[in-house]
Amino acid sequence: MKVLLFNGSPHKDGCTYTALKEIANTLKEEGIDSEIFHVGDDAIASCKACRACAKLGKCVINDKVNEFVDLAEKCDGFVFGSPVHYASASGATTAFLDRAFFSASVSGRGHIFKHKFGCAIASARRAGTTATVDQLNKYFTISQMPIVSGRYWNMVHGSNAEEVKQDIEGMQNMRFLARNMAWLLKCKEAGLKAGIEPPKQEDVIWTNFIR
Repeated sequence: MKVLLFNGSPHKDGCTYTALKEIANTLKEEGIDSEIFHVGDDAIASCKACRACAKLGKCVINDKVNEFVDLAEKCDGFVFGSPVHYASASGATTAFLDRAFFSASVSGRGHIFKHKFGCAIASARRAGTTATVDQLNKYFTISQMPIVSGRYWNMVHGSNAEEVKQDIEGMQNMRFLARNMAWLLKCKEAGLKAGIEPPKQEDVIWTNFIR
């Protein structure tokens, strides 16, 4: 089993990474593999709403988004981490995840995320964390992904990595979250071995409010 940890910060080894690394270390203790995927500091284009992904099987914009989606297909759980920029997730995180989830869904690769566990964490100097976590959780709820919780809101505080390490409650919560993720992954594996299949799927019904 493997968990993919998404670092939506432009800083590879900054605050968000520090929280994700704590999760990775705890997952390892629980016998779960993990990998940290760093978005980087290159510009991430937003979705063009061209729907070319329906024909191509991937996003038409050839950057790290397609690399991430291919990697995600082989993973069993996800942690999406973002710094707080103006009381919400970073622009790069939003543009990246919009395209990753949309292209996977429209191209018929929705199984990449469906019924896999996900959780969101946020890093901030002071405020905007709960709004960021709420924003990121929407990617899970639209994709039939059970959300993994910690014992408090999934956030750490600090202006740099060393300050984040001093947020002992926040860092402890990262460990709670990791152990909960590991437990749920093992429960799912045990359930599949016992013959418990994923929920039955219906054909999707699309509606709008224009009569």
